[in-house]
Amino acid sequence: MAEKVLMKGNEALAEAAVRVGCRFYAGYPITPQTEIIEYLSWRMPEVGGTVYQAESELSGINMIIGAAAAGGRVLTTSSGPGFSLYQEGISLLAAYDFPAIIIDVMRVGSGPGDIRQGQGDYWQITRGGGNGDYRTFVLAPNSVQESVDLIKHGYEIAEKWRCPVIIASDATIGQTMEPVVLPEFEEHDPKKHDSWRVRGNPTLEGKDQHLLANVFMAMDWVDNGSYFEYYLDKCKKMEEAEQMWESYMVEDADIVLVAYGCSSRIARETVELAREEGLKLGLIRPITLWPFPNKAFEEAKAAKAFCTVEINILGQMVDDVRLAIHDRVPVDTVGDFWGVPDPDRIIAKAKELLGL
Repeated sequence: MAEKVLMKGNEALAEAAVRVGCRFYAGYPITPQTEIIEYLSWRMPEVGGTVYQAESELSGINMIIGAAAAGGRVLTTSSGPGFSLYQEGISLLAAYDFPAIIIDVMRVGSGPGDIRQGQGDYWQITRGGGNGDYRTFVLAPNSVQESVDLIKHGYEIAEKWRCPVIIASDATIGQTMEPVVLPEFEEHDPKKHDSWRVRGNPTLEGKDQHLLANVFMAMDWVDNGSYFEYYLDKCKKMEEAEQMWESYMVEDADIVLVAYGCSSRIARETVELAREEGLKLGLIRPITLWPFPNKAFEEAKAAKAFCTVEINILGQMVDDVRLAIHDRVPVDTVGDFWGVPDPDRIIAKAKELLGL
């Protein structure tokens, strides 16, 4: 029988990772995600796993590259400026085609920022904050339960496509306590990745020897392949196959809100309040921030405008909405810096877009 418990979001994420076979964590404490490493520091050894509190985020991300190379299910977590230090390592994971999960418990502000919730990392996590040509798969839960569910899905995606996966949590979800059904225990066998994982070979001979190398170098310089075609095709297939979203009252909506994470919870409440006033609002909640759920917008045939609801100043998701709808109607944003915009502000913006 499924086990249902009351847990804080960060701790539920940690427990879920253990239950789906993660046995290596490396990272560095930073608010508001420190509970993850605190929880794993005692929980991981109970199942034979390893936790390293690295001397810095740079060390942490590079440690998980080594563990991922061996085919293990690996995890690292950070927030704010710590997550920015991960970018070179995430770029390297992409260059190696290694699966890994990186959790960003987003907080507010540029530079050191502040420990409150924020959604100012959208451009960084969906465009890739590191150097080169790559995409990271990004999952955005809006509850403790969905955080748990997306851990398992994240590992499956990472291994299916051999790519880093970012889970975009935030301080609100990470610090909230909610009832959650935890997954059943499962063990991960690194040997199922024998076709690519790095394994020791004392003689350095034989076809079973795998080397740690950038995929583009191995393909283009050694195997005379085409990394250009390989990676472009991979990204196109991911975009087509893996879009995830939730729609709410979209089909007849005059204004469709677009929100993810903790903002989507207020946005859904706003839709219900607006409907009571006779104002037809709907909501599209992206669950994958990349690939962005363009297919979701095909349902919004009646929409006269779209409006993102975000905890940032610049409306970082607006461009993706414009691309999804091919700029056929206006797209605006309601944003805030220190918290989620309240329903009254969102409804006022919707009325403004309708000329009311």
